[in-house]
Amino acid sequence: MAVDAVIIGLGYVGLPLAQEATRAGLTILGYDINQGVVDALNAGTSHIDDLTDEHIGEMVAGGFRATTDEAEIATAKVAVICVPTPLSDEGGPDLRAVEGAVDAVARNLQPGMLVVLESTTYPGTTDEVVRPKLEAGGLVAGTDFHLAFSPERIDPGNETFGAKNTPKVVGGQTPACTEAAAAFYGQFVDTIVRAKGTREAETAKLLENTYRHINIALVNEMARFCHELGIDLWDVIDAAASKPFGFQAFYPGPGVGGHCIPIDPNYLSHNVRARLGYPFRFVELAQEINSGMPGYVVSRIQDLLNEDGKSLKGSTILLLGVTYKPNIADQRESPAVPLARALVAKGATVAFHDPHVASWGALGESATRVEDAQAGVTEADLTVLVQNHREYDVDALAAAATRFFDTRGKATSSERVSRL
Repeated sequence: MAVDAVIIGLGYVGLPLAQEATRAGLTILGYDINQGVVDALNAGTSHIDDLTDEHIGEMVAGGFRATTDEAEIATAKVAVICVPTPLSDEGGPDLRAVEGAVDAVARNLQPGMLVVLESTTYPGTTDEVVRPKLEAGGLVAGTDFHLAFSPERIDPGNETFGAKNTPKVVGGQTPACTEAAAAFYGQFVDTIVRAKGTREAETAKLLENTYRHINIALVNEMARFCHELGIDLWDVIDAAASKPFGFQAFYPGPGVGGHCIPIDPNYLSHNVRARLGYPFRFVELAQEINSGMPGYVVSRIQDLLNEDGKSLKGSTILLLGVTYKPNIADQRESPAVPLARALVAKGATVAFHDPHVASWGALGESATRVEDAQAGVTEADLTVLVQNHREYDVDALAAAATRFFDTRGKATSSERVSRL
């Protein structure tokens, strides 16, 4: 049975895309190599934060179906690749999942098909990696089938912007490929933005996240010297943000996490070094600053304990919120992990509380879960607000704590509270 599109990779990117396409009346097939994920989806069970079981049930009722049978890719008019691209050991993107997905499409490529890569990667991947694999069977991109890149812009936990109302950038191998991609996404996305080509679309995604990465590094570095100078950086940012033009507020934190900020800019800097032979200095400096923030937080914790006549070694440190952003369960690249590991390495006992995380495997048996945050803060020598979930009454927790270190600028100042 022919389908309008097959979404390859049913995670935080592919599943919301499939949801919006299904809502628009398209017949969508989901393909994933994980049989457990496929079985759960077909049974109406979600495995990502942004979609509930009810959402999956609605998709299934609308004709969505998941499969592990790659031969079914051949039944689709459009194939959209939404697989992860983590960092490789060399600092560039690990393209093994992309290459595996492209190989599966290539084995089932049909004349007239549109193939779109959404996975974040370095400029040139669509043309230099994806296209040759697809053309190996004799069909030519831009002539026999369409090929395009459209960067994913999913922001997990964002209750305002989703797959439908976030503008969709598309860049094709040829102008006709761009139009084919625009026509496909235009059926269920409100705004389509046409880029000049695949390289421009690939680089646009990296620029978006590099911009955030660098500006977060700026305020993280300011946090250090503002503390030394006795300046309240949070008040500084609020004052600066009152300017109605020329300024966008970014905030310091214990590090950066998630699927984009700590990962994507490295694709660009790695590509610049590999191809041009010189560093992308802004990105590499930002990475150095942001990756150093967990260590800086540990040094501040040591100073605060010293003020109470305590050593970090043997002290109990409670971490509140171990996910990479508030109000979701996603733990990818969370700064809570290097923070906890550094504390344990210095002899501290680490406990954690997170309303969205039932078990945290970052430290194995070295971190215990506190069931009641309010009780936990009274027992810890020092509590760190790592992530501010909406479930936390931060001022109440800070008031009950022996010492409270707020890395998110949410607690009212008091003798017990110190802010990053």
